[in-house]
Amino acid sequence: MTSGFLRIAFVLGLTSAIGPFAIDMYLPALPTIGADLGASAMAVQMSLVVVFLSFAIGPLVVGPLSDIHGRKPVMYGGLIVFAAASIGAALAPTVEWLIFFRLLQGLGASTGMVVPRAVVRDLHTGPEATRLMSLLMLVFSISPILAPLTGSFVIEAFGWRAVFWAVTIAAVVAFVLMWFGLAETRSVERRSGSSFASAWKGYKLLAVDRSFMGLSLIGGFGIASFFVYLANSSFVIIDHYGMSPSVYSLFFSVNAVSFFSVSQMSGWLTGRFGLHRVVRIAVFGFSGVIIAMWAVMAGGIESLAFMSVALFVAYGFLGLVIPTTSVLAMEDHGEIAGTASALMGTLHMVTGVAAMTVTSFFANGLPTPMVTGIAVCAAMALLLTLVTIRRSPAVTANAVAG
Repeated sequence: MTSGFLRIAFVLGLTSAIGPFAIDMYLPALPTIGADLGASAMAVQMSLVVVFLSFAIGPLVVGPLSDIHGRKPVMYGGLIVFAAASIGAALAPTVEWLIFFRLLQGLGASTGMVVPRAVVRDLHTGPEATRLMSLLMLVFSISPILAPLTGSFVIEAFGWRAVFWAVTIAAVVAFVLMWFGLAETRSVERRSGSSFASAWKGYKLLAVDRSFMGLSLIGGFGIASFFVYLANSSFVIIDHYGMSPSVYSLFFSVNAVSFFSVSQMSGWLTGRFGLHRVVRIAVFGFSGVIIAMWAVMAGGIESLAFMSVALFVAYGFLGLVIPTTSVLAMEDHGEIAGTASALMGTLHMVTGVAAMTVTSFFANGLPTPMVTGIAVCAAMALLLTLVTIRRSPAVTANAVAG
């Protein structure tokens, strides 16, 4: 593995992680922000919701722009918008202004959710693309481990506004690293045929591509399971089980460690067994563990230790699901990689937000609604896998030869 390969993974991973880092650092500050700005809990929560909304809408414009103008100019623009909005959020005098700047912040960060995947597709396909995607996710996955702890420290030491100054600095660092460490991967020749009209045609083409939609939604429901956990786990672990916030941070971090550690095996596994087979096995493992956990806990066994072990194993399998489905979905769409990555990102985000919203109607602080929501997402991923990936090309070829 060359130093250039690792450098690209680090730059793209840092760019991808800035948006999620801004969310995870921000979570411990919500009560403080409400008190400081004299805002209701609902108003403060809206400053979080608009970020997810912009993550869902922004990619649909960002992806085509990166096909038309190139990857780097769009990522530069996104980082500039993100940094300017972060400064605005740090200086916001009211919760309404905070919500506005958070919306802009999410739109800027949406470039990091889309363009890095397109860069990976520009450079590689197959196992090499999977290896680069998994390295990118290694950097990206540090966010849920470090961000809550870093956010708590920054808030306690300097106040909640310092969180936004911190992510502004991170955006500037990412800008500089991208300037010196990443070459443009979308050539002028390839850009010449790109336009918003062609992007619209691309979206229509992708929307009727059963393989692309199925693989994107498999990843989407996998991510949705984590969204459900993100939205409900603090209430379950802290309020129901009586654990301290520091212990909760440990539970949260351990699952992230499982996710990104196993994801690093995806390149080797796909090179040895093929993308289709790895996707099937990973989804079967993820869904099987989650559904078994739901069955046990729905039967009345609400053991925190059992739930923690099951989630640790399941999210390890999920670490294989996300990079492999992303690579496989985009395998045949290199000419519209930005558009394909944009639609995939929107599908991931919409699926996750929808699952989180539906589960919130049943949330009561007990483990069962959370576990049920996670299990439904896992079951949907399994069903889509059975429909989308029935047989791998290698298996089919062997069957014909036989």
